[in-house]
Amino acid sequence: MLLRESDAGPAIVLCNTCRFDAEASEAPDGRRGGARFVAAVRRAAAAAVEEGEPPVAVEEMPCLFACSRHCTAHLRAPGKIGYVLGGFAPTDEDAQALVAFFRLYRDSAEGRVPFRQWPEGIKGHFIVRLPPPGHVVA
Repeated sequence: MLLRESDAGPAIVLCNTCRFDAEASEAPDGRRGGARFVAAVRRAAAAAVEEGEPPVAVEEMPCLFACSRHCTAHLRAPGKIGYVLGGFAPTDEDAQALVAFFRLYRDSAEGRVPFRQWPEGIKGHFIVRLPPPGHVVA
């Protein structure tokens, strides 16, 4: 079966098969960039919890079909605008920026985070925004 059930709450969904970088599919250790980014995002999410923040749901799946912008993430939450972001490096620094933005996104009313609040490491990574089912952006 192509689909499997997951929690319907706010989540970061990551591609675990993304390239390592523009030249190589795998890192020198043989792991795909997506798998390395998933691990880095999970570390950043765990660190946020250790600092007293609510848990950040991190899920993974193969291929988000944004291959030209490898290390791709989909931010989703019920009733909120969703976002697909990419072009990250599979590093702790980029993972921390993504988790920091997700926390702002999760805590927003409709998924809109004012630009002035965006972490520097998130700028330039947006690919698309998606309206929630039954809505369009006004």
